[in-house]
Amino acid sequence: MDVTASLLHLLAFVLPAWGVGLVTALAARWLFGAQRLAWWMYWLAQGMAGSAVLLAGLWFFGHDGKMTTYAALVLVCATVQWLLVRGRQAS
Repeated sequence: MDVTASLLHLLAFVLPAWGVGLVTALAARWLFGAQRLAWWMYWLAQGMAGSAVLLAGLWFFGHDGKMTTYAALVLVCATVQWLLVRGRQAS
């Protein structure tokens, strides 16, 4: 496998995490109004946490694409968003 194919495989692996993170960050901004951090900072936090979940699912199950991993991805992205918004509202 050449470098281009490897990069495309890596992109396809982490794309669900960054996609869910983007949708969650934009939906939270739209639903909850103005926030103290920029939307891309929420997206960055959720994308990194979601990528870690996908990597953990790959390690645990031995292959990617399990629905359990995707369910954990959604839960982690929602939890990260909740923690960031709740933490900012408390101060």
